[in-house]
Amino acid sequence: MPAARKANQAARPGKSGRTKKTRAKRRPKHHRLHFREPPRSIWQRLALLLTRLILSAIALSILLVLPLRWVNPVTSSYMLQARWLEGVGVTQQWRDSETIAWPMKMAVIAAEDQRFPEHYGFDVQAIRQAIEDSHSGNGLRGASTITQQVARNLYLWPGESSLSRWSRKGLEAWFTGWLEMLLSKQRILEIYLNIAELGPGIYGVEAASRHYFSSTAGQLNQPQAAALAALLPSPKTYSLFQPSARQRERREWIQQQIRQLGEAGFLQQHNL
Repeated sequence: MPAARKANQAARPGKSGRTKKTRAKRRPKHHRLHFREPPRSIWQRLALLLTRLILSAIALSILLVLPLRWVNPVTSSYMLQARWLEGVGVTQQWRDSETIAWPMKMAVIAAEDQRFPEHYGFDVQAIRQAIEDSHSGNGLRGASTITQQVARNLYLWPGESSLSRWSRKGLEAWFTGWLEMLLSKQRILEIYLNIAELGPGIYGVEAASRHYFSSTAGQLNQPQAAALAALLPSPKTYSLFQPSARQRERREWIQQQIRQLGEAGFLQQHNL
């Protein structure tokens, strides 16, 4: 009996051998260190979200504006709203800048934005003057530049509520900056002349020339161009064929301003 017990003990692996074998099996071949990132605070999360939103807005704005360097816009936000929401038939024909008569270019500059070649989208002097006139009791008049009007017509919507008005102003300023950064002044003026509303459902100087004068935008003379530019403050209500006394005065004023600015020489000087 003692001999059999010794034989069995000899056949069993020792405790130390079993422990070494088990340790050898469990020992990993490679040791990897894992670091857990500390949890972000609420302010860090908000900052990250804000950064992503800003970068997305910049990317989207570039995608909407940069192609206008080479591609003519086939429509605008205001045209789509006139067609779909108001049920108005829209007439618009594109006309390249070099084929538009110089009196028409000068008429819109004289009427809407005489410092167009000088500013970067916002006419600070005009804004200051409009505020002073409002404080003097003369009423709040518009001080939008041609670039601002392009931004508004292309991308925005009309609205009457104060919230809608302020949100539109913010987006208008945003897109105005991008238009000025990515497009030339000549290109901005060309787009404006082709998308500006000049009557119910009439957009662009080519469509307006054919509608009012049975002519083309390349054949407009100075009185005709001034008459069209005088419609711009309120093209849905002003009449070209039955102008009010105020419209007639504005036409004369526009022609006077064209002469004072230098007529076609103004366009050549500023490469417009």
